[in-house]
This record gives sequence, structure tokens and C-alpha cells, in this order.
Amino acid sequence: MTTDKQAPANGSILVVGGGISGLTTALEAAEVGYEVFLVEKNPSLGGRVSQLNQYFPKLCPPTCGLEINFRRIKDNPNIKVLTLAEVEKVEGSPGSYDVTINVSPRFVNENCTCCGECAEACEATIVNDFNFGMDKRKGVYLPSEMAFPARYVIAPEIAGTEDGKRCADACKYNAVELDMAPKTVNLKVGAVVWATGWEPYDAARIDNLGFGQYPNIITNMMVERLASPNGPTKGKILRPSDEKEPESIVFVQCAGSRDENHLTYCSYICCMASLKQATYVREQYPDAKIYIFYIDLRTPGYKYEKFYSNLKKDENIFFIKGKVAEVSEEKDGGITVVAEDTLTGEKINQTADMVVLATGMQPTTATAKPVADLQYTEEGFIINDFEKGGMFAAGCANKPADVVSSNQNATGMALKAIQTLVNR
Repeated sequence: MTTDKQAPANGSILVVGGGISGLTTALEAAEVGYEVFLVEKNPSLGGRVSQLNQYFPKLCPPTCGLEINFRRIKDNPNIKVLTLAEVEKVEGSPGSYDVTINVSPRFVNENCTCCGECAEACEATIVNDFNFGMDKRKGVYLPSEMAFPARYVIAPEIAGTEDGKRCADACKYNAVELDMAPKTVNLKVGAVVWATGWEPYDAARIDNLGFGQYPNIITNMMVERLASPNGPTKGKILRPSDEKEPESIVFVQCAGSRDENHLTYCSYICCMASLKQATYVREQYPDAKIYIFYIDLRTPGYKYEKFYSNLKKDENIFFIKGKVAEVSEEKDGGITVVAEDTLTGEKINQTADMVVLATGMQPTTATAKPVADLQYTEEGFIINDFEKGGMFAAGCANKPADVVSSNQNATGMALKAIQTLVNR
């Protein structure tokens, strides 16, 4: 283990998390002259947005918002990016924090040109976490088509094998370093913004909804990957068990949200995510039947309400006010959901080719709390203590939010971080 000691000029800001909130925070602070260290635990920046097919308000692909931010980062010398890096601990007080960061080896250096020869030489495959385990990828891979930094990464389990050697031999640019070691980076910063983001709630924990038991029950984030051109099915929404084109799909809202046994709160994004995904289905399958089971449909704001109103005009989209109580699998792989229509009191048994669970948004800090002087809600969201200052939570680290709200909040947290430095 090696140690890099860096003592930046007084007035530096640490941003933890390279998703949309972290990118916005880092850019807002750096573009007014502050030195920013942007730390991301994954091999590339982009966070959850990079996994989406489209996002509101304009239903843009991820490239629409991320590419320009990546260009701004690349062109700004005030931003130092550390990927495959996790904060071990933060000590100190507002204006003077000592930060310890552990950086895992990438086994590929800056000489990488993304030619792909190393991936061609690699024979081993690993589970593709980017696609939520729906397919596999080579043991050496480019994290995504728009990965930043644009550099391949070799999985640790491959580095010490014959495959690792083949990768090194195939590289013409001496970019593969199989002896690359973990290192520790020590920073001195004046403020910290936690933009650690969110994780999809583990649907396997919801016993009555069948995820993991029946292959044709998937989550809303899995649909995003299926609908994405760079996803496991190249953008085609297909039934997982047999790759059948679905003729009917059930969306189950509040899968784990607003439930005292799981997530007690509304995750804010789930209703709009399902309505958006209904448009994905409709574009590919004009005659497919879509059933949306909900407790309450929440469409905050004029634009979202209008989006919902337009979908209600579709004769093949059916909205059923009722919580799904149980599911079962049919012989042909279809899924039957059982619910009570709370408007009529009738018991409903609806069978469809696929079921999509609108799983909730859980803060990453609910299960992995940083070693730092932070306070949390019962659900694991970081509480902002503006009176104390120094450390702040941005975006979904603070509360459930969509991309627009996260960007707005991140801009505010960049200002709070700057105020900490100015006032000390």
C-alpha cells in the first residue's frame, strides 16, 4: 500500500460522489475559482443517470446532460477526479478537514486509448453490475460508452490470471499495469459535500412480490437498462425468461415504499418513472396492454401532471387504484397479480407477460455510513446542519429527488460549501 500526500491550498472542497449531484456541485464551485476534489467509488462518473434510457423533463438520453458536464470537467484545471476511490474517514472542523481516501487499482493507466484490444484478448466474463446482472461482460471493460475517464478497467479477479497477462500482451500502448497497487490519498479541505446518491431498494426483500423467484418480475431500473440502446437487449424490451415481445405488462407502484416494513417514505420518483416507462413500452409495442396498480399517483408540478393526463388518454393503459398483495407464475411464464380495487371494492386478478416493480429510492448512506461527523434521519438520509456548516448533503443523499431537483439542490450546496470557506 502506497500513500500520496497532497496539501492543496486553503479553500479546497471535497465532493463525494460523481453522479449528477456531485458533478453539478463540483462544477459550480470550480467554475468560480475553487479547487475541487471529486471522489467516485465506481470506475467512471455519471451515477444513476448514466444507467437511464431517458430522464425528465425533456426525456433526454444520459448523453444529453452528462457529456457537456464531462467536457466542462476535462477543461477545468480546478477539478481533480479520483475514481475507484472511497472516503475512509473525515476528521476536523469546518474550514479544516483531514480526509483519508482509499483508491483501488484500475490496472490500466492514462496511456489507454480505448482501442479495445485488451477486451478482445480477455476470455473470462463477469456479471455486469451496470445492467443489474441481466448479462455478463468481459473481465476487462469500458464502464460505459460515455465513460469518464475514458479508460478501460480490469476487474481485480482477472488481474492476476492468464487473462490479465493476455490483456497486457495485447496492449500496444503499455497501458496495462497488472502490478498497480491500492493507495491512500490524504487531503486537507475546508468543506465537504456528500453527494453519495441512492440505491434501488432490494426488491428481493419484499416477500410477497416475487422478485428473484419468478424471472419475469423485474424492477424499474432494470427496465431502464432494457430500453437503453447500450443495454443488454440493445434497447428492446423483452421478457427475460424467453425474450418474448411482451403483449401486456403490469407496473406495481410503491414496491417497498410507504411501507413500515421497508421504506416508510414516498420515494418521489417512482410514479413518474413508471409513467415514463409506459411510453417506452408504447413506442415499441403500440398494441400492448399496460396495467398500473397504485396507492396514489403523485405527479408533482404542471409538466408532470400534463404528462400523466396525456397517458390517461391511451385506451390500452389502465390505472387501477389498489395495492398488489401477491403474485404467482403461470405455466407459460406469465405473472398474475392479485389486488383489491379500492374504488370498487372488487378483487382483481390480472395476468400479464411481465411485471415491473417500482422499487423505491434508498440513500446509499442507509447501509454505508461515512466515518464523519454527520447526522442522519431514521431512513439514512444525511441531515444538513447549516448552523454548524462545513459538511453538507446534496441531492438524494439528503432526500428523495428527481434529476432537476437534485441539480438545483447541488447548486445550493456548492454555495454553502463556498460560504464555509469564505467565513472561516
